[in-house]
Amino acid sequence: MKNYEDLSHRKAKCLLHVVDQQGNPIADTRLRLRQTKHEFLFGCGAFDFMAYMNAVNTTDTIHTAGSTNSTNSAAADTTSPANLAGTTDSAQQANAALKDRIDKWLALYNYGTIPFYWGRFEPVEGNPQTKSRLRVAKFLQEHGVTVKGHPLCWHTVCADWLMKYDNQTILEKQLRRIEREVKGFRGIVDMWDVINEVVIMPIFDKYDNAITRVCKDIGRVGIIKETFAAARAANPDAQLLINDFNTSIAYEILIDGCLQAGVPIDTIGIQSHQHQGYWGAEKLEEVLERYEHFGLPIHFTENTLVSGSLIPPEIEDLNDFQVTEWPTTPEGEERQMKQTEEMYRILFAHPQVKAITGWDFADGAWLNAPSGVIHKDNSIKPVYEMLMRLIKGEWWTDCEICTDANGFVEAEGFKGDYLLELPGQGEISHKIETQRQDEISGQNETPSRSAAFKLTAGLPEAQVTLG
Repeated sequence: MKNYEDLSHRKAKCLLHVVDQQGNPIADTRLRLRQTKHEFLFGCGAFDFMAYMNAVNTTDTIHTAGSTNSTNSAAADTTSPANLAGTTDSAQQANAALKDRIDKWLALYNYGTIPFYWGRFEPVEGNPQTKSRLRVAKFLQEHGVTVKGHPLCWHTVCADWLMKYDNQTILEKQLRRIEREVKGFRGIVDMWDVINEVVIMPIFDKYDNAITRVCKDIGRVGIIKETFAAARAANPDAQLLINDFNTSIAYEILIDGCLQAGVPIDTIGIQSHQHQGYWGAEKLEEVLERYEHFGLPIHFTENTLVSGSLIPPEIEDLNDFQVTEWPTTPEGEERQMKQTEEMYRILFAHPQVKAITGWDFADGAWLNAPSGVIHKDNSIKPVYEMLMRLIKGEWWTDCEICTDANGFVEAEGFKGDYLLELPGQGEISHKIETQRQDEISGQNETPSRSAAFKLTAGLPEAQVTLG
């Protein structure tokens, strides 16, 4: 077992020279160093935002009865959250419940994945659902959330209308689709799962689809090379991921082959849906050791731990496990909390891991599983409270610092965005104690004078002007 307590790689120091608007040093003064955002990406599927923005823009009733879950994770691409418990008497009540869910999401996370499953995004050729995704992406960006699009190419939930074309035409349309999305969302969505689950792609045989046909034709490395080239050309500054649930040597060999072929992979995505049981520390460490040698950032892109019964081990494809009810239990919620905490501590302690994404925010999403950090009725689960304690507590910086006679002070904390504040007399201690609730309620008091800056590697000194 490794030491998960050493988080020095997650912190930074910076010597600040604090001055007023006239450039005069602010000497011998107590200041508040308050973190406002992590550099590390603590994320979750942002699929509920689709329903929220639809309600905000149409004022339609959000129907909560029934279920629209399909047989895979693409079911999250919805404008009606079937896992919002109970029915309501009015659109206003339904929308209020959804807003409560969104507020809880924003209080915890700084990174969201939004759906671009081709079959749902463009169900009719030439009629992409661009406006709905732009609304969601812009809303998230305005709330300080880094947005990732998922996925640009995948054999599952593929557009059925592609099937009438030959393989060369399918590939051309796939590449034009990538260009359209990556270029069209540039500056709002600058991170993409370019291609999803390629290890199984050419041998996928549950049903015929256009992308498997192309992959069989040009090979795994071939289709990856084509899709990454198109994405890179559309946005040279985008962060481009390859993503897979297969963590075996087959994925390693595929990544190695792609890098040898010059494919511009920026980040390795690893899925960790654990509906059949927690991997445990030993497997997590083993997976990290096998993928760290590439020297690339690692994202755990789709993480699931359930708080109810587990899927039986004989089920090979999780999508084959279809149930109408999958209740959470107190014992399961305690297990989910403990396993999630251990997993997050292991991943946060590894220098190459840059992001963790929990797949379901609320219970009852993909597979109807009790896999969220909140219940269907929006009440929080122990795992939510634990993550809040870590992300906005133990791994968060909020403290007092004091300048010297020349206005200099060393700031040290977890890497991310900060405010340096000069509150009024007696405000510092009170604000530190009440900050957590203020952040959640959105009622944070504006300080008398403040300045924003970043704590990050390679910034040993900076001047901060309090205005």
